[in-house]
Amino acid sequence: MKNWNGRIREFPGMAKWFTGLFLIILSIGFFSGIRFVDYTTNLRPQGIQESFLGNEELDEELDEEVDVMKYKKTKQEMLTTLHTHILSLSVIFFLSGILVLLAKAPPGLKKFLAFEPLISIILTFGGLYLMWDGLLWMKYVVIISGILMTICFMGSVLLVLWNLIRPSSVNSPK
Repeated sequence: MKNWNGRIREFPGMAKWFTGLFLIILSIGFFSGIRFVDYTTNLRPQGIQESFLGNEELDEELDEEVDVMKYKKTKQEMLTTLHTHILSLSVIFFLSGILVLLAKAPPGLKKFLAFEPLISIILTFGGLYLMWDGLLWMKYVVIISGILMTICFMGSVLLVLWNLIRPSSVNSPK
């Protein structure tokens, strides 16, 4: 098998434009999802816990009303959330991982950007399920793995876009 390093720079012009447009639209979708998480959780451990376990007890403990009443997700809601997110994010990171592997970059960076998000999918959504099931400390695993997943997504997109705008080295002197 030939070396994949830098092959994306050899894409024909139309394929580069198509790939770049795909990554920009994918980024809009990804970051709108991050915005939704921010809106529903305030990107805080307690917000994540309340989003999945509810805040009815908080309302009773403080003896005052909370801004938005949240209830514990049902098992069906949890399984639906896990199913849709794991499937969709695994496809997103599979495709972005292939593009990263085709980019010109140090092998260690490419390996990290390609593989880490797949591990973070399991940690993030497995962590959400375990937190919902009673292991409340998993909210911290969810935050850390979610941050790593987002950093890898941004790094992958920037790396691939950078490679798409760089000229191919096929005709360049070595």
